[in-house]
Amino acid sequence: MFDNLTNRLNRTLKNLSGQGRITEDNVKETLREVRTALLEADVALSVVRSFTSRVKERVMGKEVNLSLTPGQEFIRSVYDELVETMGGEAQEINLAHQPPAVILLAGLQGAGKTTSAAKLALYLRERLRKKVLMASADVYRPAAIEQLAVLGQEVGVDCFDTDPTEKPQRIVARALEQARLKAYDVLIVDTAGRQAVDEAMMEEVRDLAQILDPIEIFFVVDAMTGQDAAVTAKAFGDALPLTGVILTKVDGDARGGAALSVKEITGKPIKFMGVGEKVAALEPFHPDRIASRILDMGDLLSLIESIQRNTDQEKAAALAKKITKGKGFTLEDFKGQLLEMKKMGGMSSLMDKLPGMGNLPDSLKDKIDDRRIDHTIAIINSMTPKERAHPELIKASRKRRISMGSGRGVQEVNELLRQFTTMQKVMKRFGKGGMGKMASMLKGLMGGGLGGGMGGGGFPNLFGR
Repeated sequence: MFDNLTNRLNRTLKNLSGQGRITEDNVKETLREVRTALLEADVALSVVRSFTSRVKERVMGKEVNLSLTPGQEFIRSVYDELVETMGGEAQEINLAHQPPAVILLAGLQGAGKTTSAAKLALYLRERLRKKVLMASADVYRPAAIEQLAVLGQEVGVDCFDTDPTEKPQRIVARALEQARLKAYDVLIVDTAGRQAVDEAMMEEVRDLAQILDPIEIFFVVDAMTGQDAAVTAKAFGDALPLTGVILTKVDGDARGGAALSVKEITGKPIKFMGVGEKVAALEPFHPDRIASRILDMGDLLSLIESIQRNTDQEKAAALAKKITKGKGFTLEDFKGQLLEMKKMGGMSSLMDKLPGMGNLPDSLKDKIDDRRIDHTIAIINSMTPKERAHPELIKASRKRRISMGSGRGVQEVNELLRQFTTMQKVMKRFGKGGMGKMASMLKGLMGGGLGGGMGGGGFPNLFGR
């Protein structure tokens, strides 16, 4: 996420780190590079101009902190301004309304409104413990209603039975009535989109807003459209009383232009961002955490929250107890850890939140492949329970059977078994209380750093060949 912007800013800010002090000249040169980096990230020109101007004011208009180097001082100013540009503090979803609180989703076709409706419904059900009803008012796009119904089943949220022959205005009125009668806390309404902004679409969505009186009207926009996202958001904001933005496909946005442009151009906060295709891949938008990611300082708070939310604490405690008692770490245990990683968005999502990932060589970044987790799980699933508990039993004939059952090559089976043997040694030392020894071994497995052995140490090989 935002890889291009992160890399360019890192190179630019490193150039300042060797300077003895901040001067008008080196600030001017560095800001020129920052301006170029932002423009290449497809940030709106007006935002770039105001951003660099405010950074200069921050750097030159205050006393320099003597405990910081010029590079650190400049980075702190850039960080502070990134946070402000993206909205300052995180904005919570507003449900302060007599139930049902109505949330209306608007946006262009293909932006991800229907998927976002389901993701938001799951977020409200799981994290805020709300009883949610979803309704589709999109009677134009083929299978739009069926898509929402399928997603509703997947996330465990009720979906209003929409009649595609009815007018959208009639559909939302009936959905609202049902939400009231059945005591739902929240009604999420997915509206129709168009290929471009047109008056007919705006008129219809205005009608729906008038009928529903929503507490939140979210504009859903594809992050990969760059600064065009902000321009389209402004057009919708002029037609509707928007309360916020949901930025989708952020995981595929290497530039970051939309995230940095939307708030300043529209005046509306980004409240959520979609970070993957899975229905659980929706995160509240925290400007300070995103600024940290852009500057390659990581996002450990989001990582910790993700671990706490997706890890089965009882299973984790049971595994730790089992290992400390010397009962061993099995392939079944390993599979469980991989499934937990998948729930957190896979290796790429975890790495995105770790500090210093921008220093990984491009050759290694390009090889990160979360499909390797699925391949490894498939190999383990093709083993018998006895083989998972005692992998030393797996010889040539068993390897061929496991290879055929999983659809993976015998070489991959061998690779997994070799990695797992190394992991067992690590866990055995952990079980004996040798935390220092374990740390040393992990360092060795990683080849003294993330770039040294991610694909061949005691961790699953998630990198393509």
